[in-house]
Amino acid sequence: MATRGRRTKVLPSELNKVCPEKGDGPAARPRRMSDFEVVPNLRQSSSSVSRSRRKAHFPSGSNEKENLISWIPENIQKKECTYFVESSQTSDSGRIVCECGYLREQHLEDAAKPPLFLGKEWDPSRHIQEMPTDAFGDIHFTGLGQKMGKYVRVSSDTPPRVIYHLMTQHWGLDAPNLLISVTGGAKNFVMKPRLKNIFRQGLVKVAQTTGAWIITGGSHAGVMKQVGEAVRDSILSCSHREGDIVTIGIATWGTVYNRESLVCPMGGFPAEYLLDEENQGSLSCLDSNHSHFILVDDGTHGRYGVEIPLRTRLEKFISEQTKVKGGVAIKIPIVCVVLEGGPGTLDTIYNAITNGTPCVIVEGSGRVADVIAQVANLPVPEITIALIQKKLSTFFHDTYELFTEGKLVEWTKKIQDIVRSRQLLTIFREGKCGQQDVDVAILQALLKASRNQDHFGHENWDHQLKLAVAWNRVDIARSEIFTDDHEWKPTDLHPVMAAALISNKPEFVKLFLEQGVRLKEFVTCDTLLYLYDNLAPSCLFHSKLQKVLLEEREHAASSRTPRVQLHHVSQVLRELLGGSTQPLYPKPKPTERPRLSIPVPHIKLNVQGSSLRSLYKRSAGRATFTSDPVRDLLLWAVVQNRRELSEIIWAQSQDCMAAALACSRILKELAKEEDDTDTTDDMLALAQDFEHKAIGVFTDCYRKDEERAQKLLTRVSEAWGKTTCLQLALEAKNMNFVSHGGVQAFLTKVWWGKMSVDNGLWRVITCMLFFPLLYTSLITFREKRLQPLGCLTRLRAFLTAPVVIFLMNTLSYFTFLLLFAYVLMVDFQPWPSWREHLIYFWLFSLVCEETRQLLHDPDGFGVVKRASLYFKDFWNKLDVCAILVFVAGLTCRLIPSTLYPGRIILSLAFIIFCLRLMHIFTVSKTLGPKIIIVKRMMKDVFFFLFLLAVWVVSFGVAKQAILIHNEQRVEWLFRGVVYHSYLTIFGQIPSYIDGVNFNIDQCSPNGTDPYKPKCPETNEDNKKPIFPEWLTVILLCLYLLFTNILLLNLLIAMFNYTFQQVQEHTDQIWKFQRHDLIEEYHGRPPAPPPLILLNHLQALARRALRHGPAPRHRQLKEKLEKNEEAALLSWETCLKENYLQHQLCQEKQNTEQKIRDMAQRVDVLAELLDLDRVKRTGLVEQRLVSLEDQVQQSAQALRWIVQALQSSGFGSDEDVPALGSSKALEMKEVELEGKAKESQPPCHVLARNLLYPGSHTLRFPVPDEKVPWEVHFPLYDPPTYSAEQRDVAVQDPFSPSQEHLLKINYNTMDGLIDRQSFHGLYTVRDGLPLNPMGRTGLRGRGRLRCFGPNHALHPVVTRWRRNLDGSIIRKSLKKMLEVLVAQYPLSDVWALPGGSLEPGETLPLKLKWILRREFWPQFQNLLKQGTEIHKGYLDDPRNTDNAWVETVAVSVHFHSPSDVEMQRLNSFLQGCDPELCIRWQVLDKRIPLHANHKLLLHKVSTLLGAYY
Repeated sequence: MATRGRRTKVLPSELNKVCPEKGDGPAARPRRMSDFEVVPNLRQSSSSVSRSRRKAHFPSGSNEKENLISWIPENIQKKECTYFVESSQTSDSGRIVCECGYLREQHLEDAAKPPLFLGKEWDPSRHIQEMPTDAFGDIHFTGLGQKMGKYVRVSSDTPPRVIYHLMTQHWGLDAPNLLISVTGGAKNFVMKPRLKNIFRQGLVKVAQTTGAWIITGGSHAGVMKQVGEAVRDSILSCSHREGDIVTIGIATWGTVYNRESLVCPMGGFPAEYLLDEENQGSLSCLDSNHSHFILVDDGTHGRYGVEIPLRTRLEKFISEQTKVKGGVAIKIPIVCVVLEGGPGTLDTIYNAITNGTPCVIVEGSGRVADVIAQVANLPVPEITIALIQKKLSTFFHDTYELFTEGKLVEWTKKIQDIVRSRQLLTIFREGKCGQQDVDVAILQALLKASRNQDHFGHENWDHQLKLAVAWNRVDIARSEIFTDDHEWKPTDLHPVMAAALISNKPEFVKLFLEQGVRLKEFVTCDTLLYLYDNLAPSCLFHSKLQKVLLEEREHAASSRTPRVQLHHVSQVLRELLGGSTQPLYPKPKPTERPRLSIPVPHIKLNVQGSSLRSLYKRSAGRATFTSDPVRDLLLWAVVQNRRELSEIIWAQSQDCMAAALACSRILKELAKEEDDTDTTDDMLALAQDFEHKAIGVFTDCYRKDEERAQKLLTRVSEAWGKTTCLQLALEAKNMNFVSHGGVQAFLTKVWWGKMSVDNGLWRVITCMLFFPLLYTSLITFREKRLQPLGCLTRLRAFLTAPVVIFLMNTLSYFTFLLLFAYVLMVDFQPWPSWREHLIYFWLFSLVCEETRQLLHDPDGFGVVKRASLYFKDFWNKLDVCAILVFVAGLTCRLIPSTLYPGRIILSLAFIIFCLRLMHIFTVSKTLGPKIIIVKRMMKDVFFFLFLLAVWVVSFGVAKQAILIHNEQRVEWLFRGVVYHSYLTIFGQIPSYIDGVNFNIDQCSPNGTDPYKPKCPETNEDNKKPIFPEWLTVILLCLYLLFTNILLLNLLIAMFNYTFQQVQEHTDQIWKFQRHDLIEEYHGRPPAPPPLILLNHLQALARRALRHGPAPRHRQLKEKLEKNEEAALLSWETCLKENYLQHQLCQEKQNTEQKIRDMAQRVDVLAELLDLDRVKRTGLVEQRLVSLEDQVQQSAQALRWIVQALQSSGFGSDEDVPALGSSKALEMKEVELEGKAKESQPPCHVLARNLLYPGSHTLRFPVPDEKVPWEVHFPLYDPPTYSAEQRDVAVQDPFSPSQEHLLKINYNTMDGLIDRQSFHGLYTVRDGLPLNPMGRTGLRGRGRLRCFGPNHALHPVVTRWRRNLDGSIIRKSLKKMLEVLVAQYPLSDVWALPGGSLEPGETLPLKLKWILRREFWPQFQNLLKQGTEIHKGYLDDPRNTDNAWVETVAVSVHFHSPSDVEMQRLNSFLQGCDPELCIRWQVLDKRIPLHANHKLLLHKVSTLLGAYY
């Protein structure tokens, strides 16, 4: 027997303590009611103020834990029995218990002797009281690993919103995309191994892929155990976490075994729970594989099923919630999955179907599931009591005797209603074609239910697609949604396209593109801003964008952060793309109107509210479309590091090579700032992939046409900031791309200018030294017009070639260095000589060239940006440094007093000028990479010096302090500490360090000699050193060991690593760095210094005299004409498609891919073989059943023959052979009897719904076969219900009595009340009329006004649906109708404009609400001119055995849009009640109306030959 813990007072300081052991708690003393206080539900606490997401598990002592401890007792209650009433039953141990099931000592202290006498009978409403719960926290299953769950004990009357708030806000659960309610047998049952595996795998898959919550009973038995084991197997089989599966167990607190271990007033963190199946008895243990438990308490013990009402309310509440994810808001769908089960399971299925919840029945699991599965495909009239009896006897072997005749009737009625709602019922059959997985069956059930729901227009299809997107199941979307049943317009997919992008669902994006979504129509400026507003907060680009917004706010001195605009995005993108690009989205000028035509701050893509589709419709004709939507979408995906999305969008791009290189640049820049290592690796890997894509496309282009491919390199791309592919590759340092053979061929062509690339270098040098040789055939040119020997342009083409300019500048620079060295060493006079003046003039020409390079801005970047680009180059920094040092030396040299310092500074400047020579050597394939090695080794040395300085300084200071006392001279301190210690590394060991070679003549005893160091500490007698020689020798050995051996070898190893790293990529590095040299000399004036001044003067003269523009700086850029550029991009796009196809073929031919494909085929083949075996088994079973039927029929025929022969006098009774089992024959007779009654016409259905509308009254179950009054039904005992309606003036007596009933005149006019039926005379029995259509399961008049027929009028007003041009719209070759419908106050459904007729009235009251009074007579005339389509009984849920609705439905159709009566009708509709909703709606079978009204619409469409 489980015991319950007591509530103790705990001080705030004890919040973090573990609960005391239960052994000294529950039985220590009874509890008093004064220890508790009842508080209102959902009281605000410190935990409910903040809406931040709680963590799944709270560490001990955390604020979240304290908030939970304070919030739960304030808002969640439990139930306690407060009055002990002795029960006639005893406990399992034979002790006396209360009517609630608990022992006397388990009650409150005052419960055994209450102060007030409350009666002898135990009443839960009076004797059970709510008080703060005392069981909540974390649950740990002892001995079953480290898995931790959550639990809480709640009252059975707890509002669902409180529990949902607890789960989402305090337990940290994300709102689900789907709610799976698993129900079935509560006891262990046996399933086929294959079916068990299919169920487990499918359930886990659907939960993982859709982000669903699974709700079960939570106990370790039956279907709950199956679900728990499925979750456990999934966790064990997955090598990585695919997302936690939320499995919520809702169980009854009073049936949980070992529940006393969960009681802890201040929360169990954790509570240790022991799963003990052997000793649980009639109770149940909790399942250890569930993640959360809600334990429902009604104050009783040992009573199962207490949790069902709360579970039902909670599931309904969750299904009414709306989840917004990725811009799409959907109501959380719910599905019920049924395995096995008994009577309670049937009630659960019936309630689910009644509430519109789709159910998936797993056939083969047993009992109720198999009964429903067996009859699910039968017509409802064939589902008889006899058939259900037969099925129950088959599947309920042990408990079949417990089914009474009344139970059989009830089960038949419920199963008929369940099967009648086929759109909500899905049977999962193992081996059924197209339904091999449970997850597919579950999702198909939801979509089937959604597809069959009533809806207006496209709402239903939109809802289905949004569900598929939320579940991330593109396979379901392909097979169930994008079918021939519905034609999707590309604009209809725009909202879900945005949702798929934001939610990072690339497969859906690919699917929508396949379905015709055009990015040019989808990507507007509004959409793009909406996408950037929904960037992931963890994205680095999001933080950079927020930083830009904060800077703008500070600059504008505003307290409000501005909204994201495209120029903000452009600012961040320009930082990532580099300074060579122009802004992608220019900032609008203050005088310009904003680009965005519609604000988008509150766009929500929900099912019923506004959506992006409405945004597109409103902005049609004035929406601002972007210039390159593919680029914009690609950038949005790349900055978030979304690989699959970016690859799909890149495949749609036109300028694909530039796009790939730009993405590579952006990703590499983001990777530099990213803190997360894994994200950095992903970014670099994606950048490399984009580089490979660019290389692949360029390779195909180069193979096809070299000239056009090279044009792609230098084409100015307007879409990517007026830059080129080559410049983007250089900015991104894509060495693989730049070192491509096609790019190098282009650079070589540029290097040689107009000369042929096959000219030897010796020919060029020879022509430079002897210009007349230029006019021989020694030099060849590419252009034919330069081939004639006398052509003057031949000389100009030679001199302007970059290779010639480079050689001439190299010769000039060597001449400058030789002259500079000569002046410094030989001709440095007090007054400068002509040679020195020539050096100054030469340097001036160099300064002018550097100034031109600094200020020349052909791209319009501005002085600051141009200066940053200039100083980015290392060689430019070296040039500026050399010039500044030279100017400083020249200044000192011109002052007589500083002549010598000036010469020293000029000598240093000469060193820097000589270092500049290394830039010239980069042209060499051998020396170029070596210069890179030297530069990287310099960095290694710089970091190595830090390590070396530690040892040098530490040894130097120790040596100086030990040897020399109080050295005051700073220069000698530096020498002793640093200089001598550094030289010691190279073997120059001081002679006095060990005292053996000490010579006092080599030092100064007092430190007075400035040229000698101070002597060490010596003995005053013999002047011998007194310092500890052994210590200095040890320190010296250790110093040399670490510096000479360890650090120097470390430096060598670093050099070796750097050398190998560069040497492996020598070719790539040389090819990459030669571009800078080629570009520099391609745009450099042809004359070398100092003659270059002539070119500068020429440029200045042209600008000053305005004779013409300055000579344009030659760049590796080419601006193409629009037609030429469009043709070039089309050609590139075509080759990109070829590249993608080639890549796809290579993936298929890959060995690993072949192995994976082969393995997949083997799995499919094995699965097909298993399915074939199952099908064959099922076929054999069907044949056996068919054979058995044939044998029974043959036996029946033989029996009839025998009886006929006996009646004719042939044979006797003793000679009759045994033709079959009498029991089988009896069953067959019952079946035949049932089938004989199936040929009857259909009966009313809505009038037999078990729950009468607007009340809590339940009808008596009436199966179809028992509806007619003529059918004998002795069990029929319906309840009586007659509602009193205060808003109705005339109504029959509330409670029928013979005295009042005798006053009613049936089958005639009874005053103003017409009690005549359109079906003729009806039967009156015991003063009450009988429904002419048969039994309904309820006596009285229900919510109707009168006994007998209640007359109504339903006008069906229709018109043709037309296009804007007035033509009639057709569908399936039939004209389409529009019908006038209305939604009345306090009603959730639409209806035809009509209703019940008041006594003496000709128009229904509801119709009068819609029309103005002055139009009533005219509308009556329209009704007289209309066509009567129905007159008689109406299957209405309000009908009873003694009262029913009969209506007249009249079709009023307007053929012409210019019909005067229709125009008047529309005008009078405009002034109706504002609480009413009236609309013309397209007539379709899915229109959301009352079911009986839809039957009237079907008759109208048949009458007019219209589409339905």
